[in-house]
Amino acid sequence: MRDELAVLRRWQDDGTTLALASVVATSASAPRRPGAVLALHPDGEVLGSVSGGCVEGAVVEVASEVLRTGVPQRVRYGISDDEAFAVGLTCGGTIEVFVRRVTPLDVDLAAVASRVEADEPVALATIVEHAQDASLEGRTLTITDLDVSGSTGSEYLDRAIVEHARGMLAQGDTGLRHVGPRGERRMDDVAVFVESFAPRPRMLVFGAIDFAAAVASIGRYLGFHVTVCDARARFATRLRFPDADQVVVEWPHRYLAATAVDPRTVICVLTHDPKFDVPVLQVALETPAAYIGVMGSRRTHEDRLERLREAGVAEAALGRLRSPIGLDLGARTPQETAVSIAAEIVSLRHGGSGRPLRETDGAIHRSSDPAIV
Repeated sequence: MRDELAVLRRWQDDGTTLALASVVATSASAPRRPGAVLALHPDGEVLGSVSGGCVEGAVVEVASEVLRTGVPQRVRYGISDDEAFAVGLTCGGTIEVFVRRVTPLDVDLAAVASRVEADEPVALATIVEHAQDASLEGRTLTITDLDVSGSTGSEYLDRAIVEHARGMLAQGDTGLRHVGPRGERRMDDVAVFVESFAPRPRMLVFGAIDFAAAVASIGRYLGFHVTVCDARARFATRLRFPDADQVVVEWPHRYLAATAVDPRTVICVLTHDPKFDVPVLQVALETPAAYIGVMGSRRTHEDRLERLREAGVAEAALGRLRSPIGLDLGARTPQETAVSIAAEIVSLRHGGSGRPLRETDGAIHRSSDPAIV
């Protein structure tokens, strides 16, 4: 829902009651992951997607009914279902979609959007099935590290939901959890869909060159919080990097040593100058960053490796460097090079091979993110 929040907030600001369809579970080669949403405005406008186009028409019909009746529905589409085949889910897999009516009093999407924009963690926990009290289906709690908005009416059920949601939020996980009607962990009468909005992963781009501007743009498009850093104030300016969230004038190694890096962080070193890239790489290789890509020719990289060895960097650490940076797309321009770098990051994120899909077999969509969440 992250990408749709700005429009959903605008709809709520107008007092609109909307229908919200959320993917709550998938299997096999389903095209969208849990958390994907489709929203229906009362005037018929549709926002978002739950299947990349496969079952949108059927979901809109369900959303129209839910908008009219106020009764939530949990629907399942799969390749083995005649109905799903009829509406176009021919790509394989199954998706479960929960459709509910949302008013400004049910969920304050403006508050959620504000937290997401500020990179503050927040989760939405929605009851999608309650075996003993169907009236609670669609009830949503908004949960942060410090407070909770909304309630199921049961202190014990609220407590269990909040514990699950905060645990999932800490990991950036989105999915279903099951508890008993009083929060019992050994029961599964109540299915709760938790959607986590963890802070965006960071992309740190070192070197204020034209390639860096293109990398910053595509990094932001991919959902990263992008920082561009260079010691040269003349080049590290907001004017040259309008798509970066942050532009820092500092020696790269000093900035990196003082900033937060976690296992979701990607680092792109585009400085192309030993006095910049060798010191920053020494620091980068001591961090848990998921990706460390370095620009330069093969000859430049061999020289860089020798300098790093002389500085005492171990061979195992040097093996983490991805240089020349990016996948072999034949890229030449800054924009093409940025696509190449982004492709390598996405491939790492989802465990892709980097080969043309026509040369591979098996599932196209992988179910987990092994390296970058």
